[in-house]
Amino acid sequence: MVRLFLFILISAFLAWVSRRPLKNRHSHGFYRFFAFEAVVAVVLLNHPYWFDDPFCLRQGFSWLLLVLSIVFVLAALALLRRHGGHEPRHAMPENLRFENTVHLVEIGIYRYVRHPMYSSLFLLAWGACLKQPTLLPLGLAAAATLFLWLTAKNEEQENLDHFGPVYCDYRQRSKMFIPYLF
Repeated sequence: MVRLFLFILISAFLAWVSRRPLKNRHSHGFYRFFAFEAVVAVVLLNHPYWFDDPFCLRQGFSWLLLVLSIVFVLAALALLRRHGGHEPRHAMPENLRFENTVHLVEIGIYRYVRHPMYSSLFLLAWGACLKQPTLLPLGLAAAATLFLWLTAKNEEQENLDHFGPVYCDYRQRSKMFIPYLF
């Protein structure tokens, strides 16, 4: 019952933050909302199992994904803050302020991954799923992956429109989510 209350509370907050993107299904924020919902659901669903059988291989891999999730998001936010710059984009009023970067960041983690914050959510979803990988958590992690992919695809089109050929070249040199793989 507590988990359901927390899910409703977090969902209400996410819906409020996402109120503008939810009105435009062509905005990357529209799909990001549903990715967040799936991630929150899998985390809340599996949180009772986070410390069960702490030394098994599955738990070790799960913790690795969760730690990488934190590393990805912190590295991405620090680089965006230092090197991205921010200005309003009138073509995308749905965006949150920090998303409207002036400069394409291609250093640090962005050298290898175009969407490290989405990677962070991807890693969080699968890390939480592995705590108790039954059918529902697996389905939620798969849904989060699908919505993160849709989010990234929409954001890539927005970035192509904003940054032009520079972003096209950047896409050729980097991966979407996982360095050297995908």
